[in-house]
Amino acid sequence: MNKMISASLLSLFLMTTPSLAAMPASADAPMNVDKASFVKVVTSSNAFEMESSKLAERMAKDADVKEFSAAMIKDQIMAAEELKKVAKLDDMLAKLSPKHAAILHLFKGASVQDFQPLYIEMQTTAHMEAVTLFATYAKGGDDESANAFAAKTLTKLENHKMHVMHLVAAH
Repeated sequence: MNKMISASLLSLFLMTTPSLAAMPASADAPMNVDKASFVKVVTSSNAFEMESSKLAERMAKDADVKEFSAAMIKDQIMAAEELKKVAKLDDMLAKLSPKHAAILHLFKGASVQDFQPLYIEMQTTAHMEAVTLFATYAKGGDDESANAFAAKTLTKLENHKMHVMHLVAAH
């Protein structure tokens, strides 16, 4: 993969990853995530996974990666609809965070040769982040319906994470 793209991605994640000071003092201490923040992050992550997966349907080389991207699109559409109900939003705009917008921009500029490894790498990171966020919110969120959504969705996210780890091993 293009070293410039990998270096750009690493820089992006280092700049946008929360500092250790934001972490709880012990592993047992719950992190507090309010519903508005949870919905904002999930909306961006959902849009990012959907848009990057649409690109993967066109640009990925291997059938298993294209199959994964098709499943991502289907599952992200369902998750977005369910989140709309939980968040009580009539029309939830899929707004990308600056981090997700920048990564999507890198995807769009990637060559066909570089795209697939980049997509797999970013889906791995995205699913590790999503599993952590949903597990955290399911245990300590401030809204009962959003907690239930997080808990229900967590199983599917863990399955996605396992699927993408199989892609990492295969490619």
